[in-house]
Amino acid sequence: MECEVTFADSSLKESYEELTGNNDRLAKEIARALDEISRNFSCGRNVRKKLIPKRLIEKYGIKNLWIYNLRKDWRLIYSVQTDDIEILAIVLNWMDHKDYERLFGF
Repeated sequence: MECEVTFADSSLKESYEELTGNNDRLAKEIARALDEISRNFSCGRNVRKKLIPKRLIEKYGIKNLWIYNLRKDWRLIYSVQTDDIEILAIVLNWMDHKDYERLFGF
């Protein structure tokens, strides 16, 4: 199911644009992920509600969380919102595996 993809805030979008300007490998991975998410929002792995980190719920007011595996050691996290008209995937962050483990308390 197609959806619009956006960033949670302008600083995250600026960080992505900086990566893209440097033709960085990570930027290409993120661009591929954004394209795939826009074509199918459920292409990532859905996190069970009880496992969503509280700080993400408090910061973004999200009710769901999805994880998209980038290259071996990076993850992109996003949330999906819907209304009667459209589906919106909101990119919350991308992080290396160390930060990912810290966020989820592994």
